[in-house]
Amino acid sequence: MLESLKGLTVFITGASRGIGEATALKCAQAGANVVVAAKTSEPHPKLPGTIHTVAQKIEDMGGKCLSIQLNVRHEDEVIAAFEKAAKHFGGIDILINNAGAIQLTPVEATDVKRYDLMQSVNSRAVYLCSRHALPYLKKSTHGHILSMCPPISLDKQWLASFSPYTISKYGMTLLSLGMAEEFKKYKIAVNCLWPKTTIATAAIKFAVGDEKILEQSRTVDIMADAAYEIIRSAPKTFTGHCCVDETILRDRGVTDFNQYLYTKDPHQKLRQDLFISW
Repeated sequence: MLESLKGLTVFITGASRGIGEATALKCAQAGANVVVAAKTSEPHPKLPGTIHTVAQKIEDMGGKCLSIQLNVRHEDEVIAAFEKAAKHFGGIDILINNAGAIQLTPVEATDVKRYDLMQSVNSRAVYLCSRHALPYLKKSTHGHILSMCPPISLDKQWLASFSPYTISKYGMTLLSLGMAEEFKKYKIAVNCLWPKTTIATAAIKFAVGDEKILEQSRTVDIMADAAYEIIRSAPKTFTGHCCVDETILRDRGVTDFNQYLYTKDPHQKLRQDLFISW
């Protein structure tokens, strides 16, 4: 297990805000060169954060970064982004597939355009980014792929109400587990990470449409800390896992989880995230 990420290059999709931004900052603090890749280059009227604002934060802390505007649905952009990142930093060691699309509606209420968007930004993008990152990761001595997707549960509650979204996220997980076996010969680790509780992000505020859930959530920092623990692990031995943020952190010695409370109220009841059973 590495003591830091110094000298390694971490490529993060969906890094302009939320979990992606927090993970980018965590990696920069750990000494990594960080590629801040996301679709948002110009300010959004409702959602704060762009690839440039995150890059500025990293630079302000003395870190090294490269911001790249990237739509993970477009193969030509993905190829060009990895080429640019590898040329800038001399290689790529870690890929974090964080970009995501969400709509919690059943089949009857999900139009084809939104269905296709979720499949493209979620499961298809994991395939696309991982495939085109592979040539660079094979050259690394610490190759990792980490995707933000859940352990698979066939409990009907995750199927009846929003199966289109569930399919897209479970597709990410199945691809990751498959790649973990496929890439063992290259000593490249492939793992998944999912939160035990809801996380206070724009997805909760706007996609789910219930700001009250924020009060029952943890901050993005718990996911960033958990991601860091995974990607600093030895690739040869830590691969093929569907990790839950709290579990991996407990395994690594963290005992204070009040630090991650959004409300900072230790008596606040937390809400479990999707696909998680207490």
